[in-house]
Amino acid sequence: MQSRQPAASLNLRWWVSFLVRSRAAQVLCLGLALLLAAPVGRAQDAQPSEYQIKAAFVFNFAKFVQWPQPALSAPTSPIVIGILGDNPFRDDLERTIKNKLVDEHPLVIKEFRAAADATNCHLLFISATEKKRLPEILETLKGTSVLTVSETDGFIEAGGMINFVQQGTKLRFQINKEAANKAALKVSSKLLSLAWTPGG
Repeated sequence: MQSRQPAASLNLRWWVSFLVRSRAAQVLCLGLALLLAAPVGRAQDAQPSEYQIKAAFVFNFAKFVQWPQPALSAPTSPIVIGILGDNPFRDDLERTIKNKLVDEHPLVIKEFRAAADATNCHLLFISATEKKRLPEILETLKGTSVLTVSETDGFIEAGGMINFVQQGTKLRFQINKEAANKAALKVSSKLLSLAWTPGG
């Protein structure tokens, strides 16, 4: 499990809070979160931690992805955010999504120990502790409309959909659009435009 270290510039705490609340400024704030993220390990008291920032991103991933109709059968069906393996967020993700909606869908968090139990969730964060089991996990999720997210080296290459990466001093993310398409997930062009690609 990765350490929970502060990773933010002076004003990032306000921006993270704002991007979680405001639909009108989703793209702007997501971009600002990318631009303002400071080196992991630069200690600044009372600043958002690495996993507070990642929790805000996860919440916004849910906003910028469309699931096929069978996955959200009713207008108020919950969007289930799963965590497979050790939970590095602790309470940060729970606090981030509390009382929030994506359209009219409430969000709930469930923790899983086996990929077979997570096939009905919508977004699955696969902990770095599951790296050795990645091929098995992704194979189990084939044919489902589960958006897979991780922070593991080689995740995109293995067929994962969104992966957090540290690019220099910035926290960024990669997107495997082909893998998302195969799962019948529609990733917003706005989110795609903010993704980092090696050499980009």
